Amino acid sequence: MNPKQKKMLYRILAAAVLIVVFHFLPLDGWLGLVYLVPYLVAGWDVLRKAVKGIQNRQPFDECFLMAVATVGAFALGEYVEGCAVMIFYQVGELFQSVAVGKSRRSIAALMDIRPDYANLEQPDGSLEQVDPDEVEVGSVIVVQPGERVPIDGVVVEGSSTLNTAALTGESLPREVKAGDDIISGCVNLSGVLRVKTSREFGESTVSRILDLVENSSMKKARTENFITRFARVYTPAVCYGALALAVLPPLVLALMGQPARVGDWIYRALTFLVISCPCALVISIPLSFFGGIGGASTCGILVKGSTYLEELSRTGTVVFDKTGTLTRGVFEVTGIYPAAGTDRDSLLETAALAESYSKHPISQSLKQAWGKELDPARVADVEELGGYGITARVDGQAVAVGNARLMAKLGLSPAAPDQIGTIIHVARDGVYAGAIVISDVVKPTAAKAIAGLKRAGVRRTVMLTGDTEAVARSVANQLGISEYRAGLLPEDKVTQVEALLAEKLPRENLAFVGDGINDAPVLSRADLGIAMGALGSDAAIEAADIVLMDDDPARIALAMDISRRTIRIVYQNIVFALVVKAACLLLGALGLAGMWLAIFADVGVMVLAVLNATRALYTKDLVRRNGLH
Repeated sequence: MNPKQKKMLYRILAAAVLIVVFHFLPLDGWLGLVYLVPYLVAGWDVLRKAVKGIQNRQPFDECFLMAVATVGAFALGEYVEGCAVMIFYQVGELFQSVAVGKSRRSIAALMDIRPDYANLEQPDGSLEQVDPDEVEVGSVIVVQPGERVPIDGVVVEGSSTLNTAALTGESLPREVKAGDDIISGCVNLSGVLRVKTSREFGESTVSRILDLVENSSMKKARTENFITRFARVYTPAVCYGALALAVLPPLVLALMGQPARVGDWIYRALTFLVISCPCALVISIPLSFFGGIGGASTCGILVKGSTYLEELSRTGTVVFDKTGTLTRGVFEVTGIYPAAGTDRDSLLETAALAESYSKHPISQSLKQAWGKELDPARVADVEELGGYGITARVDGQAVAVGNARLMAKLGLSPAAPDQIGTIIHVARDGVYAGAIVISDVVKPTAAKAIAGLKRAGVRRTVMLTGDTEAVARSVANQLGISEYRAGLLPEDKVTQVEALLAEKLPRENLAFVGDGINDAPVLSRADLGIAMGALGSDAAIEAADIVLMDDDPARIALAMDISRRTIRIVYQNIVFALVVKAACLLLGALGLAGMWLAIFADVGVMVLAVLNATRALYTKDLVRRNGLH
């Protein structure tokens, strides 16, 4: 407990002891007002909040309900019950505060990625511990074994293994060496690393992730908004209902010539007020979503708000980009087919030179396959054609490297090699020079991801790719994907998603899963955008609603399981609270329930609902069910 909670506990215990002592004293008549002492010890802050609410013209909250009910009990001479209601209400508030604090600490412990300092290297080679905010871009920092990487950067010296569990949920350490990118929030396990920072602390991965998790509650789910609106209408409604219960029955009885029993009806009205307090709903629903988002974040799944967690539970169609999502995006040259008059080395060298300025994975694989240093001076007039390929001048010749559509633009119609893979055609001075086949590597968990989604109730899985029909069919069959669309230009993906949105069932959502860089327009157009985070890709974090920090598509099914468990807990709490309160309100209005039942209906229901809500934080069983670690 924190100091504030301990102080509240001491007040509750002191009030309870005073009530027990007073119970054994002869306190008849006006002497009973001595019970005001334990009452004020336990509930002075509730009365103060109620008065402030009235002053701010927002009186209808749980503090107002408790104040009216307990002050009314004192007015009727029910001193012990008035004190008991206030004490038990404060017990419930203390329990709720402890439960919420525990949930926040659990998330903070599992997401403890905020670095305390950075070892900044000085010009003389010495190290100075500084606040990460003070480190400028391009500075060199040193990360010792056991320390957390404070800022994103590039390793300039040293090699080590990193624990990325807090970011990705993945227990397997990651190997890094000189030249590798390194992101903040990871823990250095072994060697000393010298790192050149590539961005400011405020823009680093750790800051972005913490900002996402801390601000996720800003985007409320429809259920949360409903509860907020419900409480605004419900609380004044029950206040007026209690007033009517206190005034109308005695008035009707008096007009009928029967005993009005005003005190009995006022007691019933006060009981009605205590029962009606909406704490269980107002507290437990946001806590459930908070727990679900926190639980997901500890598994390397960042959800940008409870609205997206709720929408994920209704996903019926999942659309995948292929490269970088279902496949690793690591291309290898698996076949070289030179045309007549061209040798293999010449064909590969020409393609590598033309692609030498591009950062595309296919370009990287061509340069890697050539394996020799390329002279940039041999290349000029490079033009990248989205969805087609690249044109350039290599050694003075006009070279075109790309797909069959690019060859068709040049008036060429080459036959495709009989091999599955991405086929890169090459032409020199308008003459066909040959083809190179590049194959992507399917992610090891991609098939498990598709099977997991089907088990989770996803009705339709679709793959979109700019690759050939043969490659798309091969990958879809290998992974068990029900549908695919091949040969798409970047803008075609938006059109395809639009068509799929029109075909989805009512109240069903469509999620698009992409790498977050090339797929930003589609990620924003889908009902839900899920991005492969690439260990902190800026574009992924900005474009998507949900980010998978370890690029593992199998975590989509885990995210859906977390979402559905959270929604089940939310509705359990709503139904439980409303049914119990409705029954107790009816009993209270009929005079069959006293203050003690009212205390259970208020505090007891709240405690049980909060306990149930905290279950959303725990995800270990769901992780095991999905075969993850």
